[in-house]
Amino acid sequence: MALQWHEFDSKDQLDQQLASTIASALAAAIAARGSAGLAVSGGRTPAGMFKALRNAAIDWSRVVITLVDERWVQPDHTDSNERLTRENLLQDGAAAATFISLVNHEATPHAALTSIEARLAALPSPIDVVILGMGDDGHTASLFPAAAELEAACASGNLLAAVTPPVAPHQRITLTLPTIVKSPNVIVHITGEGKKALLNDAMQAQVSLTEQYPIRRVLDQVASAQVFWAA
Repeated sequence: MALQWHEFDSKDQLDQQLASTIASALAAAIAARGSAGLAVSGGRTPAGMFKALRNAAIDWSRVVITLVDERWVQPDHTDSNERLTRENLLQDGAAAATFISLVNHEATPHAALTSIEARLAALPSPIDVVILGMGDDGHTASLFPAAAELEAACASGNLLAAVTPPVAPHQRITLTLPTIVKSPNVIVHITGEGKKALLNDAMQAQVSLTEQYPIRRVLDQVASAQVFWAA
């Protein structure tokens, strides 16, 4: 696995360059097969990048967007990744994109997997660009260390898995590890010295597979990946 680092002096520079990189990959996919798929992460980190990306000069009507993972809350909830994506990315030019939600009105993500997986039939496969974040515990997507469903989500032939984080709030629905690593453009978007050190430590740790941080387990199975980082 080759991990290519892009380091920037400011978060704004990172946001602008990452948005340009994503737009170029989506444009290339549209040119090659007529459509493009993008899976994005939530949290606070991508908001600025979303605002830069949404006015990229590409044919957004040919782009299908979904989430890498989602908390099991409704889209108007303050913790919803979908809400963040709608408010910051699905505006201006990107309002023409197709968005696939990862939530419905089932009580749990486990009960909703079949119906939501059916929605993803509209998503180009493999997903052209997957943007990953990373938590302070080394989780990525909703692949959490010590989660009861982690090993199944790392081996599943399905697109999606339901996960109950051991500590973090809300049950989750997430792209499985095999779904993520099929993407030709896997990008890790992180900020801060702590995250940089954690990712480096995760990639170098001499531990057994099941003791590795989930971010390492994903990146070890990607032919090449990029890290976009700013302090």
